[in-house]
Amino acid sequence: MTTNAPISFEFFPTKTEAGHEKLLATAQTLAAAGPEFFSVTYGAGGSTRDGTRRTVLQLDGEVKVPTAPHLSCVGDSREDLRTLINDYRANGIQRIVALRGDLPSGMGHASGELRYANELVEFIRAETGDHFTIEVAAYPESHPQAPNFETDLQNFIRKARAGADSAITQYFFNADCYFHFVDRVRQAGIDIPIIPGIMPITNYTKLARFSDACGAEIPRWIRKQLEAYGDDSDSISAFGTEVISQLCERLLDGGAPGLHFYTLNQAEPSLAVVRNLQGDR
Repeated sequence: MTTNAPISFEFFPTKTEAGHEKLLATAQTLAAAGPEFFSVTYGAGGSTRDGTRRTVLQLDGEVKVPTAPHLSCVGDSREDLRTLINDYRANGIQRIVALRGDLPSGMGHASGELRYANELVEFIRAETGDHFTIEVAAYPESHPQAPNFETDLQNFIRKARAGADSAITQYFFNADCYFHFVDRVRQAGIDIPIIPGIMPITNYTKLARFSDACGAEIPRWIRKQLEAYGDDSDSISAFGTEVISQLCERLLDGGAPGLHFYTLNQAEPSLAVVRNLQGDR
């Protein structure tokens, strides 16, 4: 299969200078794949605010790929958010991923003047008009804190109607859940693009931990095969590349408007899938 579908890559800000230099090198490698944009995550309660800003501005200005900061409203005042949004605008940033954000450890509920992502989208629009392309999160298997699928679907619809331009999903390994989610969203009259989030498979232990925390189901057959490989990282990577390539092919064949890769600050796992999709098997 050959595809020219838009792709994008996500990074997280690092805690050390050595890690930051490695991130920039990874980004340079991934830039060669021609992504539409990069995105950079934002720690719980804004804990990586400075690191996110630094990374975003360097990727955008030095690596020369349009870069979108994640921005969450948990724990931030309107004035804090206004300052950060205006700073990004002044530095030429044109895309934002608007999230409620993860709750810091020990915080039982959202705090701050804005509590939900739809309120953040409305705030960005009120402050900056149409300057930013605004991405929001989507959860085909339902947000782990949502009481049920229908409630979570309504939450997504509110974000879209608040002024979001498009959405990026939580990662998943079952294409049917994505198609079901998109069908339900379209039935509600929402037509914004919904881009599948893709998580390459490189380490079963970490993947299982991530997935349990965020509510992403790993199909039993995938779990069992990964368990069988044990510590054989080459076999895990080869199997993971094949599984994720097939998932991406099915998503694109079914009408997905692009793919957003959660890189975990590594280049090769995502690039291996991209090469397969571009017919370089």
